[in-house]
Amino acid sequence: MTETPFKYRWATIGDINAFFGLMLDNMTGLVILASILTGIFGMPADIVLLKMVPGTALGVMLGDIAYTWMAFRLAKKENRQDVTAMPLGIDAIALFGLTLGVVGPAYLITKDAEKAWAVGMAVLVVMGAVKTITAFFGEAVRRNVPRTAMLGSIGALAVVFIAYLPFIKIISDPVAGLVALGVILMTLTARMRLPLGIPGALGSVALGTAVFYLSQALGFSHGHPVAQATSGLAFPVPTLCFMDGLAMGMQYLPIAIPIAITNVIGGIDNTESAAVAGDEYNTRDILLVEGIATLIAGICGGVIQNTPYIGHPAYKRMGGRAAYTLASGLFIGLGAMTGLVGLLISALPESVMVPILVFIGLEVCSQAYAEVDRKHMAAVSICFVPVIANLVFIQYNTLMAAAGIQLAALRPDFQETYNAVMVLGNGFVCTAMIWAAMLAFLMDGALKKAAAAALVAAALTMVGLIHSPFADGRLFLPWDGAPHAVYAVTAGYLLMGTTYLIMSSFNKPTKGD
Repeated sequence: MTETPFKYRWATIGDINAFFGLMLDNMTGLVILASILTGIFGMPADIVLLKMVPGTALGVMLGDIAYTWMAFRLAKKENRQDVTAMPLGIDAIALFGLTLGVVGPAYLITKDAEKAWAVGMAVLVVMGAVKTITAFFGEAVRRNVPRTAMLGSIGALAVVFIAYLPFIKIISDPVAGLVALGVILMTLTARMRLPLGIPGALGSVALGTAVFYLSQALGFSHGHPVAQATSGLAFPVPTLCFMDGLAMGMQYLPIAIPIAITNVIGGIDNTESAAVAGDEYNTRDILLVEGIATLIAGICGGVIQNTPYIGHPAYKRMGGRAAYTLASGLFIGLGAMTGLVGLLISALPESVMVPILVFIGLEVCSQAYAEVDRKHMAAVSICFVPVIANLVFIQYNTLMAAAGIQLAALRPDFQETYNAVMVLGNGFVCTAMIWAAMLAFLMDGALKKAAAAALVAAALTMVGLIHSPFADGRLFLPWDGAPHAVYAVTAGYLLMGTTYLIMSSFNKPTKGD
């Protein structure tokens, strides 16, 4: 009797929910990109919408297509039908870091939009190259860093940024926003079904949008769509224009390189998160895809890097397989090139689009606590501290800029608090991982490994990969006149590690030490 060949069932009804979640997340990122550069810095809309946005979206499309193929490959290898593709999209950290710290400032300096675009491209090409090279070391990191550290850092990031920030938009327009959020919580979190089998994400957007326009007609809502549509046909093609911005772009690498490295670490975390959910992808391949997609996006006009998204477990719980990444990638890529994305974002209210992110954030954080050893829960919790510090620092800067307040104008004690929050928050993903690993080692009695983690923290502090004392989070060399805070934090970590080493001689070595 001939055995029936395995055929992966790659598209299910759950892919509809997953598609809306991933698509809306990416679409919002493109809108923020356009709104910052045109609204805050006053760059010409045609450069942003017809060159930067399509190039950035191309990287998303290529990355999601590659991840779709990887899901097919994993399903065939393990003979499983329930394989969920890894989601990929626009990196939120890079979105704000590169628009506010690279492209926008380059435009203010040069007053030349084409030049600023070239600088953004050049920086992105370098970031893509860095990510592609470091991809070959990702699997080694995943093998040697405790699962608690990886899941904890990604869980903290999910709650603080992925779940908290959307709530700001929801409460700003609570009539439609809370209705949409209620449907998401009822269907995706509590797993109740809507009538007629309508997918939860689709039902949330449809009902929320209807309530939005009805309440607006009655004069009860003051919410607004994400942005006004201003776009046309624009197909990104490879260009050497980035070479014109390479020289100027070098001055922004101290900002860009830490973002790229943080992104690689996040990719490692997300790969581990997917493995815990049941889909064990090769870390090198996941990181290579995001690196190469970022590189191609830069060559084709993009200015924001791509990343494996937080939320694979959430998309898996929705029932997503591989169709959602393929559909989302094609929608974002082709939609940005043809103007379809612009038309949709001019009609969909912001408060209705973001509730899906709340579900994703809660789901990822829940996984972190559920999948680690119970005695390591404190190690997961400590990850929230540097992540919250980074959020507070961003809000400090936003409020001070809006009020026209300079740091020097603040009272000395406020300046001290500002600097402490800045140092604590810079490099927050790395910091969270190291702290969680160190605490997990301590709880396991592995004092020598905990000492090693403290020494790693000291080394990274000396070059600014964590605890950078500069507002832009840039890297530096310790002999180039680094501020006192660098040496003080480094000394603290060295003494901490030394303490653990001394204590290890008084304690019976554990099996893992």
